[in-house]
Amino acid sequence: MTLYSVYERPNDVPTAVADRFSWSAALLPPVHALVHGLWLLLLLWVVGTLAIAALGVVVGGEAAFWLYLLFATLIGFEAASFRRVKTAKRGGLYRTEIVAAGEDLALVDYLKQQTR
Repeated sequence: MTLYSVYERPNDVPTAVADRFSWSAALLPPVHALVHGLWLLLLLWVVGTLAIAALGVVVGGEAAFWLYLLFATLIGFEAASFRRVKTAKRGGLYRTEIVAAGEDLALVDYLKQQTR
């Protein structure tokens, strides 16, 4: 079961954003950022990777590898936060948190709550 944040724009269908670790964001951060239109995440990845590469010259390749691994893990944990911020900036109003097995079930539960 996953916790979903539900956002709703006026005259539009609600959107559910999962609050969980994103394997695609951790393993392929630039692809994940481009697919979801997360330009700030892409910029953060580019700057972070360049900083780790420059630091790798000083501290060594093995240390740079472990730093990048930690950086990618952080991106995996924070990818959902970037999606929530993007949804809110595009006019999505936060409505509620719902625990569900999937995004579609979270939206169904939200709509059921609205009709009561």
